[in-house]
Amino acid sequence: MLSAKSLFQEILDNDESFRLFCSIAASGESQGGWENARIAALVPASERGLAPKITRHGADEDKHGRIFNALLKKRGLEPVPVPPETDYTMLLERHGIGLAHDKLKGDEPLTVQDIVTYLAHSRVTEQRASEQMELLRRHFADHPDIGRAVKMISGDEDNHLAYCHEELLRFARAGHGRAIQRTLRESALAEIRIYRDVSLAVMAHMGRLLGWSRARSAVLAAGIHALYAWERFAGWRRMVCLKTPERRDALGGPATPAPEFA
Repeated sequence: MLSAKSLFQEILDNDESFRLFCSIAASGESQGGWENARIAALVPASERGLAPKITRHGADEDKHGRIFNALLKKRGLEPVPVPPETDYTMLLERHGIGLAHDKLKGDEPLTVQDIVTYLAHSRVTEQRASEQMELLRRHFADHPDIGRAVKMISGDEDNHLAYCHEELLRFARAGHGRAIQRTLRESALAEIRIYRDVSLAVMAHMGRLLGWSRARSAVLAAGIHALYAWERFAGWRRMVCLKTPERRDALGGPATPAPEFA
């Protein structure tokens, strides 16, 4: 029976596929940590109150990168180079989702519109991250090797999503509503396309590592295309709605430390 749980269990059980999975995840999280740290450093004076939350967001992402690397180390594995076609974070930046790295590498303060754009982009990508980690938490929260990591990262991603909702609603009340909705829609439609392409690339690499048959690979590819078709038709709308989150001030305190992995 082919299911999300059985598929990930197969990836988890094989050293080479697990190494690729953790390497991709660690790279993306570390990149997100850098981006948030730079945004926090460049926040405009009128929004300096946001800087600690953006810093916390970046610290969480850095922590997640360290956790994935620690999971590799626990199994005596080293990270592998991330194939460019599987680099979700960099592909997002290349397609205009997230603030341009050239801007983040400079010293010019960001504008309020830049911060609104950053939050709208984050609201879309954190929706994906929250859903993916919830799926892993549902199936692997009690796993002896990855259970603690999955639960911690999942909770953090839920906090990040709540923070994006709360701050975007604040900016909407301040008169940025149209810009927010336009950016959310553009970002969501771009993200679902990139997610499809990255998913196909990752599954192709996993298939080679795990020796999947052509038939099995074709079934998985068909499932990825079917998900994209649903998201393109209607599913993207879940990424653009805004509502007051149950978790208020979700990033209002310091980041929680990463667990130790013996």
